[in-house]
Amino acid sequence: MLLVEDETDRLLFPPWRAGWALRGQPREVPLSGKNARRVVFGARNLGTGSRWFLVRPPRKASAFHEFLHLRHWHYRGGYPALLLDEDSRHTAPGSVELAEELSIPLIWLPNRSPNLNPMDRLWGQGKDVISANKQYATIDDPVDRFLVYLESLSPRETRHTAGVLSQDFWLRSVLSKNFCGPA
Repeated sequence: MLLVEDETDRLLFPPWRAGWALRGQPREVPLSGKNARRVVFGARNLGTGSRWFLVRPPRKASAFHEFLHLRHWHYRGGYPALLLDEDSRHTAPGSVELAEELSIPLIWLPNRSPNLNPMDRLWGQGKDVISANKQYATIDDPVDRFLVYLESLSPRETRHTAGVLSQDFWLRSVLSKNFCGPA
């Protein structure tokens, strides 16, 4: 069994992807205060499409440690491998030691490899639907809506979004079909 893991920052100030301005005139976007932030950790089973999430304030390795404990609890008695990038919170000595202690095999992707991590497509889709060009009153509003949207997707939709159902899915050539699940 293979789980893919990643995290994404959710920010109070939205990404502006569209807006009107006179041609050749820069558009001013006033911002004030500090941009509130939450980190959403997520894992997805590539075979079944099931997924789960953990939201935490922006901390480094300690939040990832909570995620590892949650993964260990969720898969009691099972030891699925965890595919993740080489972010510093993942590669920190304490994180690697905790994964070993919890019997969680780690499979490393290169750092900054969004095209290889199937979670990045899910994050992008959720951000496009929930956050682009929308301002919320508090940081909890977009985070809650983001999670509701991601959890509303069917397992097949999440597998489709990740590209797992494609015959060209990059892991299909590396791993057996039983490992990735049926197409």
